[in-house]
Amino acid sequence: MFHDDSGQATAEYALVIVAAALIALALIVWAGSTGVLEEIFDTVARRVIRIAGG
Repeated sequence: MFHDDSGQATAEYALVIVAAALIALALIVWAGSTGVLEEIFDTVARRVIRIAGG
């Protein structure tokens, strides 16, 4: 008679987390292949060094 849906929310959250991880991975692969990540890290490093007084 009664249907227990207590684990459904947990499963839905897990699917959302997996989807978010796949999107993040796709963005990282894309950014790595275009050189964007290197530019970002270089920019951040230069700014940190400049702020630190170097």
